Amino acid sequence: MRTIHFPVYIVNQYERGIVECLGKYKRFVEPGLHLQWPVFNLTRVRDIREHTVSLDPQPVITKDNVEITVDGFIWVRPGLEAQDIKKTFYNIDSWLRATVELAKTNLRQEFGELTLDESLIARERISNNLQTNLDKMVYDWGLKVCKVEIQMIDPPEDIKRAMHKEKTAEQERRAMKLLATGKYEAAEQEKLAAVQLAEGKKEAEIRVAEGKARAIQLVNEAAERYFRGNAIDLKRLEVTEASMRNNAKIIVTDKGISPQLILGDIPIAPPGTESTAPAADTTD
Repeated sequence: MRTIHFPVYIVNQYERGIVECLGKYKRFVEPGLHLQWPVFNLTRVRDIREHTVSLDPQPVITKDNVEITVDGFIWVRPGLEAQDIKKTFYNIDSWLRATVELAKTNLRQEFGELTLDESLIARERISNNLQTNLDKMVYDWGLKVCKVEIQMIDPPEDIKRAMHKEKTAEQERRAMKLLATGKYEAAEQEKLAAVQLAEGKKEAEIRVAEGKARAIQLVNEAAERYFRGNAIDLKRLEVTEASMRNNAKIIVTDKGISPQLILGDIPIAPPGTESTAPAADTTD
């Protein structure tokens, strides 16, 4: 705040003020060039930009009776309207100091409703609650709380050591879980690969067997179609060869050497006739 006694003065764009005549409110002053009667009139001008106010580290007790240290910042400014500027002069003596003290009280109240674990993760929620509550409380002072930020939440040393051990144990547990999961997935992949290999081998064997069966089928069909009579003659020759190898007797007829004769199918000559080719002993 600055007080002006000169008859001619300038109010900057970021300022608003009031003119008092013999100690009584006279009028609202906006940016620009102004005139006043010295001695009788007095102009008081206030900076309406946002003011950054620091909250020094404060000990607060959480819901589960743990004392922690908290600090932060508040951004607050006077209102822009004439009524707001009047309130900043006539409703509060030191509005910045009053805002800080009010914030400290509400800070303790906010953390008192939360446990330590909740406090550590509720920084944004606490800041928003403080901003909303403080803005309502400073309305009668002509102020506007624009933002509140909680900067530090510091538990006691023994709590921090315990939290560190807990965090380390949790990290180790997660690492072991990930390792076990990796081994399990690797085993599952190996199992799947073995199954697929076995199925592939089985399918290959089936196809080979089908190929062999088809080949046999084709051979049988060819033999049935093209070599049926030849197979009978081949069998006769095999029997004849076996008979000759064993010094068997054979009968030569006008039809040649017939295996059927050896098997007992000997033709009977008509009475009174003789064979022109008598049977003879033939040795191998």
